[in-house]
Amino acid sequence: MEVAQPDLPQGTLDMLILKVVSAGPIHGYAIAQRIQQISRDVLAVRQGSLYPALHRLENRKLLQAEWKPSGTGRDAKFYKLTRKGRSELEAEAKNWIHLRDAIELIMSSRAEESA
Repeated sequence: MEVAQPDLPQGTLDMLILKVVSAGPIHGYAIAQRIQQISRDVLAVRQGSLYPALHRLENRKLLQAEWKPSGTGRDAKFYKLTRKGRSELEAEAKNWIHLRDAIELIMSSRAEESA
């Protein structure tokens, strides 16, 4: 049975990008690959979503980018987390855990009939 790829809630892609970049400098294509790998192929980030998100995060000063040679011999834009980005990631992670726990409570509760 094939499972449909879930739509990410607004802002979730930014958080996932920040998390992946927090491990060290990485280029855009590798960010998308890493998200797909870590999610066990549940999440596939399309270029049409990834690169606008990277530009948005860079404009917000959460990521800093630098052109460097990649493993293919071509230059690629490598992203790293800024201090502001690390703070944002910590705040977003706390919010996500709080939201996840609340949704889990609702989903695990027994449905009661309303009178």
